[in-house]
Amino acid sequence: MSEWPSHGGQPERILARFGLAPGREMLDFSANLNPLGPPEWLAAHIGVHLAVIERYPDPDYREACRSIARAEGIDVDQVRLTNGGAEAIFLAAALHAALDGPRRAGIVQPTFGEYARACRHYGLDVFDVPLAPPAFELDASLAVAAMARAGVVFLCRPNNPSGTLVSRELVSRMLEAGQAHGSMLVVDEAFVDFVTPDERLTPLLAHYDNLILLRSMTKLYALPGLRLGYLLATAETIRRIAGRQMPWSVNALAAGLVAPLLEDVDYPARTHAWLEAERPRLQQALQRLGLRVAPSRANFLLFRPEGMAADAERLFEDLLRESILLRHTQTFPGLDGAWLRVAIRGRDDNRRLLEALARVRMTR
Repeated sequence: MSEWPSHGGQPERILARFGLAPGREMLDFSANLNPLGPPEWLAAHIGVHLAVIERYPDPDYREACRSIARAEGIDVDQVRLTNGGAEAIFLAAALHAALDGPRRAGIVQPTFGEYARACRHYGLDVFDVPLAPPAFELDASLAVAAMARAGVVFLCRPNNPSGTLVSRELVSRMLEAGQAHGSMLVVDEAFVDFVTPDERLTPLLAHYDNLILLRSMTKLYALPGLRLGYLLATAETIRRIAGRQMPWSVNALAAGLVAPLLEDVDYPARTHAWLEAERPRLQQALQRLGLRVAPSRANFLLFRPEGMAADAERLFEDLLRESILLRHTQTFPGLDGAWLRVAIRGRDDNRRLLEALARVRMTR
């Protein structure tokens, strides 16, 4: 069989891996995108503003950065626009590789694989800081020790794939340890838009100069093909990051959408209303089917059947043959395929998932 793909949203590669015909219609639960879809006004807006592709964008994206700064309550020189969250991750790793200090990066695992990939790309030695299943809690002593051992630590909050949220208090303790030892903390808040606003770590930027926040605008607004993200940090850190960013890495159409997206306050409100209704409903239904579910605060759930990792792989394949694609965990350190991640979709899609799960589990 071919290798497992390292990201969700790749049904053709998964179908090929299991010898299934390409082009098969799938209900895709493997990509953590907002099922509301892009805002309804987006297509018309792009049509009206299509002429921006005839000009080079502002290389500093000042209008977009001003909009983000207003929304976050910080100075504009604390913002840097990026080509999605992936570029933000690589820029954070590149910054550390250029600084004096330990060339070691701690990564709170299991988590998104691009942190380790970015660190190794820039020649950093990587070590894992484990989250303990089944609740995927971060041990405070291990977290603080990692800040003393590494030059930089990457933390995803809420974490992908578990959906769990490290407390603000522990993040502050890590930052204080980092200040004492000269290390930085990079917190990826790609899914923070699905959590209540008071959980955002932006206020900590006023107190800690060793904090970098990464954000993605593609998850909430269901725009993965557009590639739009940003970094938040001190003005000095942003200045250093800007010196390592490729010119014009964000296209003019994407940059021009930042302001209107942030001005649309109704869309996030509708998203939160959907999620607060569907997440507990789906979680409880999965538990009634005898599955262990991690306590997620995000728009996805991580669950496992009781037994060996092979049980999860069989369940994954059974659902695939039911035309339902989940996210495998073969490429997440510490999970090794024993868990499955499912994006929370609309109620009808979630019902189809639960019906298929009930069928395949009854036939075993």
